[in-house]
Amino acid sequence: MSTYKEIRGLKVRDYTTNPDNPIEGQLWYNTTDNVAKYQIPNLLASWRTGNNLNQVKNYVGAAGVQTNTIVAGGYTGTARVATAELYDGTSWTETGDLNDARYGMIGAGTYTAAIVAGGDPGAATGNTEQWNGSAWTEVNDLNTARYQFGGGGDAYDNAIGYGGSPSTKAVTETWNGTSWTEVADLNTARYSLGLGGGASSTDAIAVGGELPSISGIVETWNGSSWTETTDLNTARSGTSGSSTAAIAAGGLTSGTAVTANSEEWNGSSWTETNNLSNSRYGNATTGPSSLAVSSGGSNASGTRTAATEEWSTTQPVGAWSSGGDLNTARGEAGGSGTQTAGLVFGGGGVTGATETYNGTSFTEVNDLNTGRRTIAGAGTQTSTIAFGGNTNPSGASPSAVAEEFDGSSWTEVGDLNTARFGLAGAGASSESALAFGGGYPAVRAETELWNGSSWTEVSDLNTARDYPGGMGIATAALCFGGEGTAHDAETESWNGSAWTEVNDLNTARGGISGAGEYTSGLAFGGEAPPGSVGNTENWNGVSWVEVADLSTARRFIAPAGDLTAALAAGGKNGSTTASSEEWSNTTNTTKTISTD
Repeated sequence: MSTYKEIRGLKVRDYTTNPDNPIEGQLWYNTTDNVAKYQIPNLLASWRTGNNLNQVKNYVGAAGVQTNTIVAGGYTGTARVATAELYDGTSWTETGDLNDARYGMIGAGTYTAAIVAGGDPGAATGNTEQWNGSAWTEVNDLNTARYQFGGGGDAYDNAIGYGGSPSTKAVTETWNGTSWTEVADLNTARYSLGLGGGASSTDAIAVGGELPSISGIVETWNGSSWTETTDLNTARSGTSGSSTAAIAAGGLTSGTAVTANSEEWNGSSWTETNNLSNSRYGNATTGPSSLAVSSGGSNASGTRTAATEEWSTTQPVGAWSSGGDLNTARGEAGGSGTQTAGLVFGGGGVTGATETYNGTSFTEVNDLNTGRRTIAGAGTQTSTIAFGGNTNPSGASPSAVAEEFDGSSWTEVGDLNTARFGLAGAGASSESALAFGGGYPAVRAETELWNGSSWTEVSDLNTARDYPGGMGIATAALCFGGEGTAHDAETESWNGSAWTEVNDLNTARGGISGAGEYTSGLAFGGEAPPGSVGNTENWNGVSWVEVADLSTARRFIAPAGDLTAALAAGGKNGSTTASSEEWSNTTNTTKTISTD
């Protein structure tokens, strides 16, 4: 791809506003703001949840890439298994079994042409089996029988294996598609090393392991010898990649301590990056460092898992920037609409003040008939329903009042069945909405459905809570966070008839806000003792991924918009604020350069 320098040269152009479509690397001067600005890529390296293996196990052999992976063998906690499964990037399918049930082996190749070697079927073995896409065939054994060793390869006929147990080993062997050949040993003997997706007989990395103490030692292989290089930041085992690009994920950090920590290797140093969602060891991590997959493993108590997580360095993420200020500073307000056509109503001090947002500034319009704070709402700028809330500025007085906004004024409609405040809502318009959670005199799980004329009680949340976040529509919604007996991370999905527990937020908190759909959305702000937070998380339909924080930590924010373009208006952090922030989820972000 051509750079801006190659296209336009080095001259910095003046603009009265930012250019409509700046390209990556472009620099310009905004004469209105009197600042220099430039365009940078805005991408996230993160783990996201995939579908589980069919069988709970650890220490499997694995080969392939994120969208085409095969795992075989492993240990269930009670038995060694020969089962094999294929992953297509979405789901796992059981396929032909190994001839030899075992765990702690290495894998190499692709999902249609792979090998697994070594392992423990009851004692250390050198057995090697080759996969042709439909069945496993026994081929020539390793020269040294072993298990829990490191190795891998991007092709079934170009693999490497190193280290292992029993009797901690340094032995290295390479595979040419027919036989194993012993080559130069590791400098440091060890076991419990990870698989190396992207490795080969001439390019590999040995990361961490046990000596028997936990090690952070790293060695790179150049085809003839091992060279010690920069240690891990966190001593552990488990990696995927080559000598120039790798990912280390999870592992034991002491005898019983398990980590979710992840680190990226760039060929010379390790950088800590976003963690796995679940701490584990004995997980199989394979694929290139830019697109890996990690599956199975055990937690600190030794419980095996079938969980699968996918690593990507190319997911576009967003960033927050300053928006226009509210005319009335407040927290605990309701919000609806979009980033460029938003509505904020009610809030702290028990106000009925209502303001519209056009993407640049807020305009005062007609007030709610009943002023209230910790209110919820759903809909658009011209078709919103506001419901519940607290009518007492200094105490507790829960309300059941509901009002509809038609773009100019509010009209009282049918009350909620259960008066409450600190609830959440979802809905596409004033004619169809969902109200859930809330509090006083008790934390509530009640859910009510609005059909345009009345509220109907439907299935309760699984976890009662107040001050949760909500997003979606009346028939497909998401509830997340809140406060029950403590600050919650629980997330539940609504399908129109029942709530189902799904993956938790990464940061438990109450007073949280959200914008988007039940399959894709944004959760931001809230309170997590000792105070307000700016944490923002992206919901991908399966799991939450931490992304860029709000510029100002705050709770009880009025939300609007969706995953790609959201608005966070007002809020509290000690005192109330009138400021707002806008979220843009694009592959690039405009940055400002400080100038005199």
